[in-house]
Amino acid sequence: MNENLKIIKKYGKEDLAYVYLAEFGRNKYIEFVESLQPPIPREKKWVLIISSSFGCPIKCRICDAGGQYNGNLNMQQILAQIDFMVLRRYPDRNIPCEKFKIQFARMGEPSLNHAVLKTLNIIPDRYEASGLMPCISTVAPRQSVDFFEELIDIKNRLYPGGNFQMQFSIHSTNEELRDELIPIPKLTINEIAIYGLRFVKEQDRKITLNFALARGFELNARKMSDIFSVDHFMIKITPLNPTYKVVENKFDSYISAADLDKHYEIVEELRQYGFETLISIGENEENLIGSNCGQYIARHLETKFKSENSYTYIK
Repeated sequence: MNENLKIIKKYGKEDLAYVYLAEFGRNKYIEFVESLQPPIPREKKWVLIISSSFGCPIKCRICDAGGQYNGNLNMQQILAQIDFMVLRRYPDRNIPCEKFKIQFARMGEPSLNHAVLKTLNIIPDRYEASGLMPCISTVAPRQSVDFFEELIDIKNRLYPGGNFQMQFSIHSTNEELRDELIPIPKLTINEIAIYGLRFVKEQDRKITLNFALARGFELNARKMSDIFSVDHFMIKITPLNPTYKVVENKFDSYISAADLDKHYEIVEELRQYGFETLISIGENEENLIGSNCGQYIARHLETKFKSENSYTYIK
């Protein structure tokens, strides 16, 4: 089943990542990604990054996907993305990867689309994949409370024991700045903290609190300690991806993608408070491919950026 999925462009490298630009009918564009984490081979870890809407209604100030929003994908359209990437490599749907991660984090806010929940209910039976691990990455829209409640039940029934990853993209401990960066009504960090106490059970993975951190974005370790349980939450700090929005808004990344050995004071402070804290820096080459979150490949197509580097499009 491809639900009339039409691949327009394929871009990237076999040993790192491919970004697929696709269309479901006229002007219904999405993108999705399959990626590796060098030097880890595919049989150890394979990541699919899926879109849940055509464009995105959120319009975060660091992400290029927030434009030309044209509604949500249905369950068949979500599954078509997964099927396309799975069947070209594993036509029998038997996926021999120790970690097979399906991440709902490409285009769209997944918690605004209940078809994501329907998909989560189906995929354990759709593929033979002992390493299956779905991941929801969300900015915690306030209107998605019912989604988050149902997600607890799905996680407990189908993905217990650490087989589900939940991530809240917070970006700052300052609520006013969060409102500027993520311009929708959303759960406060206090409300996210309370939700996490209910979501994380014994043997579950901790919820990840993601900070794509720019200089001037408050990340207060003491405040984090006062609000969040170190037993239920871990912290991931990433560089700002070099999106058009980051350039337009003149944000300066706090984390250097070029200096892997640099030590950061805020990281040490968070660890002193007991938080498992990770600095996550992807391959610099991913920025050219556009496989990092927030790099909306359609904007690259519009500006013909891709034709100016060493990679080629493959139809």
